[in-house]
Amino acid sequence: MFLGVTASVSNWDADGTCCSIVLEDNPLVDFVELPDTCQGLYYCNVLSGVIRGALEMVSMKTEVTWVRDMLRGDDAFELQVKLLKQVPEEYPYKDDE
Repeated sequence: MFLGVTASVSNWDADGTCCSIVLEDNPLVDFVELPDTCQGLYYCNVLSGVIRGALEMVSMKTEVTWVRDMLRGDDAFELQVKLLKQVPEEYPYKDDE
């Protein structure tokens, strides 16, 4: 939303704990070309950290990995989000105090 990118969610597994986020466009790579020596680099890995951090703020422990990356020659940008566990909410204070 903050990048102005439209994404679609697909490829849900049977348990409903794993899905793919496919980005139609990625403004972080508008003027980027990876040289042949850096083909193992995930240039936009900051996006996976942002998604993981946002989900941790709502008590979801996740694993976010890149599946496809256009900088590496794929046809789209795709991230896989896997829910590891739902963390119970903890309040720092008691209601009766």
